[in-house]
Amino acid sequence: MAKKSVASLQTGSKRLTKAIKMVKSPKTGAYTFVESIMDPSSVKDFLSKK
Repeated sequence: MAKKSVASLQTGSKRLTKAIKMVKSPKTGAYTFVESIMDPSSVKDFLSKK
């Protein structure tokens, strides 16, 4: 299960995107959020990983 929240960030001449994914812990069953700032082309790969 993934939750995506995307915001465009400008850093100099490079365009970055912030992606947030909701991950369920196998140990406790609780959900945590994993945030990452990356190139817009790699967002789909980040969200498809488990």
